[in-house]
Formats: sequence, C-alpha cells, structure tokens
Amino acid sequence: MRLVFAGTPEVAVVSLEALIASRHDVVAVVTRPDAVAGRGHRLTPSPVSRVAEEHGIPTLKPAKPNDPQFIAELQQYQPDCCPVVAYGALIPQPVLDIPAKGWVNLHFSLLPAWRGAAPVQRAVMAGDDVTGAAVFQLEAGMDTGPVFGVVTETIGPRDTSGDLLGRLAHSGAGLLVKVLDGIEDATVHAVPQSADGVSLAPKITVDDARVRWDDPALAVDRRIRACTPAPGAWTMLDDVKVKLQPVSIADESLAPGQMKIEKARVLVGTLTQAVELGVVQPAGKKAMAATDWARGLHGDRLVLQ
Repeated sequence: MRLVFAGTPEVAVVSLEALIASRHDVVAVVTRPDAVAGRGHRLTPSPVSRVAEEHGIPTLKPAKPNDPQFIAELQQYQPDCCPVVAYGALIPQPVLDIPAKGWVNLHFSLLPAWRGAAPVQRAVMAGDDVTGAAVFQLEAGMDTGPVFGVVTETIGPRDTSGDLLGRLAHSGAGLLVKVLDGIEDATVHAVPQSADGVSLAPKITVDDARVRWDDPALAVDRRIRACTPAPGAWTMLDDVKVKLQPVSIADESLAPGQMKIEKARVLVGTLTQAVELGVVQPAGKKAMAATDWARGLHGDRLVLQ
C-alpha cells in the first residue's frame, strides 16, 4: 500500500523504520514543525523528520493539520492508508477522510485503558502490572476507534516510563506492520472497544511531576519512575529545585520530607517507609549521586517539599 506516515518524537522512529523496511511504500511523512531546542535555541527538526530526510522521503510539516494547503498536498500523494504514531496533534475529519483505508494509530496502552497523551506514564504512576500497545482505526474521538490488534508488556517493579516505552516502541512497530499487511490482504478486522475499563491519560504537567512526600513510599517511587526521563520528577529544598531520578524503598521511617544523610546513602521520609535517593540534579548543576550532593548541604533540619 501507499502510506503517508505521521509521527514526531523518537519513539515513532522505530515504526517509521519498520514501515520503510516493509513491503509497503512510504511515500511521504507528516510531522510537527521544527522546534527551538538546545542552548543555542536553534530550530531543530523532529526525530521523525530527520529519519525521513535520511531516506529521501518528502516531509510535510503543517502548523495545523486543518491547513488547506496541507490537505491539498496530502491528497496529491494519494495514500491508501496513513499510519500514525505519536504525531502530537488531532487529525480533523477532512484529513481522516483522505486515505481510502483511513488512518491507523499505534497507541501505547491496552485500549480502552489510558486514552490520551501520556498512557505509559499514567500506567506506571497508577501501579499497573501490565500494559501494552494497540493499533486502532483513528476517528474523531480521543483514542476511541475500533481495535485491530494488541501486544502486552509486563511493567517491572523498577521500570521507568522511558524503559517501558522503549520496549513498546519495538513490539508496537511489529504489530503495526502486521496490521497494515492484514488490512491490505483483508485478513484483519477492527473490533469496537469495550465500554468498560475506560481511563484517561492526560499529559503529565510540571505539577504532576512534583513529588508528594506525604504519599506512601510506593506512590512516591511510582511517580518518580513515571516521570523518568520526562518531564523529570522534582522537589524543593528551601528555594532550590531538585530533579530526582528513581529511588529505592528503605527499611526505616522518617517524617514526610525529612532527610537523613548517612555516609553511604541519603534517606527521605514519606507517609510510610523512607526512600533512598539515587541520582539528583539541583537547579543549575549537573546530575550527581545523592551522597555527593548531600555533602554540600548544611542545616540541622533538612526537609524536602
């Protein structure tokens, strides 16, 4: 089939490369416009754009998917189907109607669970044991279309959202290729999603990523792992913002937020057990081991907030 692929971040690159290597013909790519990035504040193309250009595939970068010029350009490519992975914008109905076989979306959850922008992060934060990826027919609703197929993935006790998403990107790409093969061969059929088990996964905000030390230790651990690597869990020590990488649950208790600095570890209290800090990054400094950071701290009562 003639495909126009839509995607933007690094996690979508795996699917794009799998489709390029498949029996299908990727005739164009749709991605978000170049964005300012880095200390130099230079306009930088998306990871998907970069890979498309390496393969000589034309790239469309509409500011908005309902732009008439973009719609006209997409029509000229005459796609049979448009696979989409983490594109980053809602596809309006006139654009959904262009390919004869519609738009097929790879979403990183077991739908109808975790519909929305941050399914993997929300699954880790909620303490789910299992998640997965689903390929479904895109429609106007938020991740509500009928599902062609799923793959499952166990969430390990130390998994960050980055770890989990990395695995799902690969298993999901394989699923996407199989579904597109089946669509072309008329051997797969989409099944409506269940009305039960619906949950929403809105984008993780800066406030969502702030650690609540009055939560139980398990919830603190999950929040930090869910926000690793992005947007990064954080806390405050006095007026200094400190980013936190994953922690481990310790064998003693402290008051919520209270720090205990030992020679080989740094503990912080929660509602239940204390947690041991791993790698931290104070504002304006490089990431470092918590024990190295703690050597420079002063005060009789150090409390994270």
